[in-house]
Amino acid sequence: MASVLDDPTLERHFKGHKDAVTCADFSPNNKQLASGSVDKSLMIWNLTLKLRAFQFVGHQDVITGVQFSPFGNLVATSSKDRTVRLWTPSMKGESTVFKAHTAAVRSVAFSHDGQRLVTASDDKSVKVWSVHRQCFIYSLNQHTNWVRCARFSPDGRLIASCGDDHSVRLWDTSSKQCINCFSDYGGSTTSVEFNSSGTCIASSGADSSLKIWDLRTNKLIQHYQVHSAGINSFSFHPSNNYLISGSTDGTVKILDLLEGRLIYTLHGHKGAVTTVAFSRTGNQFASGGADSQVLLWRTNFDTKSYQEVLQQHSRRSTLIPLPTSPTSTPEYPTFITRSPQPFRSVKHWQTHGQLTHMS
Repeated sequence: MASVLDDPTLERHFKGHKDAVTCADFSPNNKQLASGSVDKSLMIWNLTLKLRAFQFVGHQDVITGVQFSPFGNLVATSSKDRTVRLWTPSMKGESTVFKAHTAAVRSVAFSHDGQRLVTASDDKSVKVWSVHRQCFIYSLNQHTNWVRCARFSPDGRLIASCGDDHSVRLWDTSSKQCINCFSDYGGSTTSVEFNSSGTCIASSGADSSLKIWDLRTNKLIQHYQVHSAGINSFSFHPSNNYLISGSTDGTVKILDLLEGRLIYTLHGHKGAVTTVAFSRTGNQFASGGADSQVLLWRTNFDTKSYQEVLQQHSRRSTLIPLPTSPTSTPEYPTFITRSPQPFRSVKHWQTHGQLTHMS
């Protein structure tokens, strides 16, 4: 019988925000975790034990997005106050303000060389900024409603964006033109991400669907419907073999993208899970929720071969509580549901029956 420790485990929980956590990101060296909140503050949590957290205040409204720069020397945040800030993640917490949007800014992300930022806004635009010159460069303007998220491809040649016009758009950063548009969503698209190789993008919807597109063929290759409410956030594992998602249904789901199935459902938050993020190495991930908590989890993906993980999953369908320690016990019950057998459809995976829930 496999040990409980073979499952993802809850390592720590962080409490300091006074309202819902909206976004989170790990530093490249995995020593810090940044989170933003409805309480308008940015928290930098030091993952080294006994080092205290930093709290930075400057935004005048909800922080909607956060990301460390590729070298970890800066943290970018976006806010409903229509601004973007660049912070130094140290005790001083100095910041620079970027202003060009005329409505709430919903997301912010660095290019992989750290030279540019891309932002998405309720003013229906995607904007690109120079980090070094600290100025606006150009705008992409074909969305017809609020833009929820925008991201650079790993090579910086593309930008993917999505929003309330039910579309996902791909932009060429050289020509500044929209080169593709995926628009078969039944509702708002809430988030979009490139995988680490830049060959695929995934997008999530308020309709609880998650879709993965192959950019080499421009075809939908996977479609998951595993949540019972809208997906607020998701993150690719650096290996591209796994994906985590957080939903208003209060759960975090872990998908096995090679096998094409749901393998874990994590229950740790009371209320909606608003953000999830893998660390750069993939050995940890964080989740944040409407309960104002940030939870830090350790994965089991790198401790055994892929075939071993699959063999263990094929035998599991039981509910197992997570071990906790006095220093890391969360405020709410935390447990794991393991998924049953693989889903067989080539294009569309959906939960078979009702997953077990703890009363």
